[in-house]
Amino acid sequence: MTTLSNKGTFSQRRPVLAVIIIELLLLVAMFAAGAYAQMNQLDYTDPVLIAFIPIALVLMVYQTIRRKWAALGFESIRNIPSKNWIFYLPLVLVLGINCMNGFKSTSISSLLYFIGVTLLVGFVEETIYRGLILRTLLAKGVTAAVTTSSILFAVTHILNALSGQSLWDTILQIVYALLVGLVLALLIIMNNNILPLITFHFIHNLIQFISPSNSFWYGNIIVIAVIALHAIWLIVSLRKVPVQAAIAG
Repeated sequence: MTTLSNKGTFSQRRPVLAVIIIELLLLVAMFAAGAYAQMNQLDYTDPVLIAFIPIALVLMVYQTIRRKWAALGFESIRNIPSKNWIFYLPLVLVLGINCMNGFKSTSISSLLYFIGVTLLVGFVEETIYRGLILRTLLAKGVTAAVTTSSILFAVTHILNALSGQSLWDTILQIVYALLVGLVLALLIIMNNNILPLITFHFIHNLIQFISPSNSFWYGNIIVIAVIALHAIWLIVSLRKVPVQAAIAG
């Protein structure tokens, strides 16, 4: 006789459905927050706060009660093998390229506000996409988990079009998000640590907030090329480097 405990959790029994529910809930929250902000003519960062603060609180409470932080890669960075740190260098290069256009004049209060917003986004998006969604889909295989989590991460950025962004900029951002999602998913598969990913996501978004609005267009093309090459390097290297990540978990 099969007991209830042997059936596993809902996400283990229905991984695809669980991921669909997670993605739909996130999209609905972002869409509703964006619509509310537009109707009330709020600041462009307000939809992020409206949608992500409740999500962050739910994630923290849930993960703490279930004691699942380590299962999502929240571990000491000292657990990353020293030889694997080289795979994070292209991310540093991406941050450097994004800094090449300089920074606009920003008050201390605005800078602290942007730091808070970007930390929130980095934590929520990494925990959901490289944590919950990727780990859930590992039941369907590493390739399916990495590919699907990256595509869903890119799809979420379609909602940026609601802020009046041009079609070309939105397409570019979707491609950018797809490649970044792919690289970050491959890194957590390799090293089973989400902290460097949250750090990169946070710094990357912070740079975008404090950079001039007329950022050099060719910089985006260069960054996309770097990320694409990074993804290829990781895919090839994962055949040789012992996989630390979620596969074992």
